This record gives sequence, C-alpha cells and structure tokens, in this order.
Amino acid sequence: MKSLLFSVVAALLAYAYYSIGHDIQRAVTVLGLFRRYPPGGLVKTEQVTAIPDTAHCEDLHHHIPSGYLFTACEDNTETRFKWFPPLTNFEGPELARKSQGSIHVIDAKGLEGRRLKFENFDGPFITHGIDVIDDDKHPKGKAVYIFAVNHLPDPTVEEGQTARARSQIEVFHHFIGSDSVRHVRSVWHPLIRTPNDVFASSPTSFFVTNDHWYSGHHVLRQLEDVYHGAKWTDTVHIHLETLNAVDSTTGVTASIAIGGMHNNNGLGHGRSKNEILVSQAASGVMHVAEFSEEGTTGHIKILETIEVDSVVDNPSYFSDPFANSPADDRSGFLLPGISWAVDLARTSRDPAGKDPVLVYFAKQNKDQEVTSPLRWERRVIFEDDSSRIRTASAAVLVAIDPAEANPKGARQAWLFVTGFMSENMIALKVDL
Repeated sequence: MKSLLFSVVAALLAYAYYSIGHDIQRAVTVLGLFRRYPPGGLVKTEQVTAIPDTAHCEDLHHHIPSGYLFTACEDNTETRFKWFPPLTNFEGPELARKSQGSIHVIDAKGLEGRRLKFENFDGPFITHGIDVIDDDKHPKGKAVYIFAVNHLPDPTVEEGQTARARSQIEVFHHFIGSDSVRHVRSVWHPLIRTPNDVFASSPTSFFVTNDHWYSGHHVLRQLEDVYHGAKWTDTVHIHLETLNAVDSTTGVTASIAIGGMHNNNGLGHGRSKNEILVSQAASGVMHVAEFSEEGTTGHIKILETIEVDSVVDNPSYFSDPFANSPADDRSGFLLPGISWAVDLARTSRDPAGKDPVLVYFAKQNKDQEVTSPLRWERRVIFEDDSSRIRTASAAVLVAIDPAEANPKGARQAWLFVTGFMSENMIALKVDL
C-alpha cells in the first residue's frame, strides 16, 4: 500500500514539475527574455514606407470587397502613455475624457490614408481592437459596419479614488468612398470587463475578448502575464436586440462563448464564414476555431492551435487570390507580436521606449495530418528592432499581381504592420 501511495505521489510531483517547467520555459521564450537582435533590424530603411497620420493604431483589417484597409488610431501621444487600461496606464482619466481618437481608411495601392469625420459622435474615443463587416442591405463593398473598443474612464469613480475604466464597444456605419463614419450606438455589459478585440458576425451579434481578469494594479494581474496556467480570461458573445438605442445597456444580452483562456487577446476572421481566430497573447498561441450562434448565445470551439516563439496579438488570414493550384497557394495566417514583451511593463509609459517586433507567417503543410506538429510551416516574415515600427499588434497582407511584381511573375504582397505604440503604420513588399 505504501509503495502504491509513493508511486502515486511521485507521479503527481513529476507531472507538476513537468507542467510548471514547461510553463516557465514557454514564458521565457514567448516574452523574449534572452532574445537578441542585430543592429538596425532585418529590413533596410529604404524598403519601408511609413503611412502618414497613423499614430498608435492598434488593429488593422483588410476589407477585401472594397480593397481598403480600416484602422482606429489614438493619435495623441500623451493620451496613449497616460491612459491605456490594457497596459494599466490610468494616470490621465481627465485627459482621456477630452480625447477622441479616429478611424482611418487606407488605400492599399496608393499607401495613403484618410481620416474619417464622425457623425453623431462627440464623446471620448480611446481606441483598441476593431472589426469591419459588410452591411448586407447594400451591395457588397458599398457599405460597412465598424465595431470598435472604447476604453472610457469609469464615470462613477469619485475624486480622490483610484481611476479605472468602464470600457464599451462602439458601433459605426460607413459608406465606402465617403469621408465620414456615423455612430450607430454604444454597447456595454458587465461581462465586458477588459475588452481587447472584437469579432462581428452580423450588425447585431459579435464576440469580445477580455484580456485579463484583474483590471488594475494587482499582483495577480502581473501573474496573468507571465504564468501560462493563469487561464482566467474569456471571450464573450454579445447579442443586440436593436441598433436604435440611446443607452449603451439597452437590448444587450451577453454570455461566455469560451472560457479558461490565458491572456485571451486578438480575434480574426478565418477561411470560412464561421471560422474565428483566437489568440492567447502571452502564451504565443493562436487557435483556429469555429463559432456557432443559437438565439442570443454564441459558442466557440477550438479546432487546432498554432504556437510561435513570441507574443501573438491580432491575427489575420491572407487568402491568395493568384493561386493557380493547391501547390501554388500562398495563403496563410499572420501572427504579429512583440519580441521583447518582458520589457513592456517598463516601456509602456515611455514615449521614447523601444519595443522590437516579430511577424510570423504560418502556411499550411498539406502533406501533414491535422494532429501533426509539422502541419503548419512557420517563418518570420518581418522583424524589426523598433527603429521602424514599435509594438506590432496587427498585420495584414495585400497580394500584388504577379504581372506587376518586380521581377515580373514573382509572388509578392504588401505587408502592412501597425502597433498600439507606433508612430506610424508601415508598409513593405515581401516575398510569399
């Protein structure tokens, strides 16, 4: 009996040691504790184009029907470094109440952007994740809904108390080609605690990630960032009974779509209508999943997982429009992130700080089984030491017609990279 008990205890200790050891090893790798960079990064300066007027744009989406890129930008350096709840920057609530970020449309071919004027919207707008979907009441590519996270200061906090956020989701409507965006309504629910990104399946149904359980300066929040076993975050499904609401809580139903996640973060659209990409940032993980909606609730089921050796922020899927055959298909997933995330607690309040970046491209290896670790070929498609782009939080690829490529016939694309603390979004040509 004693030998059996000893064996059981030994097995449990061995399992705990392996599990904790693996978590520590992954954390060291993903957070970039011992990562090194060559001077000047890996891309020549003349190869990179900075997109004007795109400061602190955290998320980026390629709306294929119109050919435009959409992003939301903070614009103001003082605001970003004094009020950004995702990084526990709560120093400037009064500044945040007076600040209004912006929504931009970017021409992927001309590499120029337009700042859209707001209609029916005068309040503060502290930007973070966004999503863009077609308005099905109009021909595809003619009008879109834009969903955007807004990190408002909590208005119930009294003078002298510690500031905190009461973040919500803003819904906008935009006619492609126009110079404005109309505010439709605001959305808030108690389950929207620390929103990071949003994924819309329709104008009245969307998902929101909560990236932390603890929202303020709490020792357990710091633990959430470094301990992969802190699986306390979730993705929430939101159903709206109406878009015609003055109050942010009117007609809002919420439920947990998936829980038990570590640092649940960015969301992205996948290869099909019901495929959703879900990242666990500090785990260096992106899940390929599918969602279902029944009535007012939504559920997410993970199908497979892709790991990389850095933080993963807002993932995106690139569908190769010039593929002539399965063997010629260059489609894949983009996984952007920060390569020295271990320094983020220090640099997040420093406008002159450095935050090097990595962008991975994961392409499916069709010769491998779904369960094989070799199913996804992963390579670094862009890397920088923070001299050209700071904090890569989103990236998209826009294919170049091989007939217009240099050299002619080459398989290339424009890679657009942006960051929540970057001075400008950048664009560069990459080989696929």
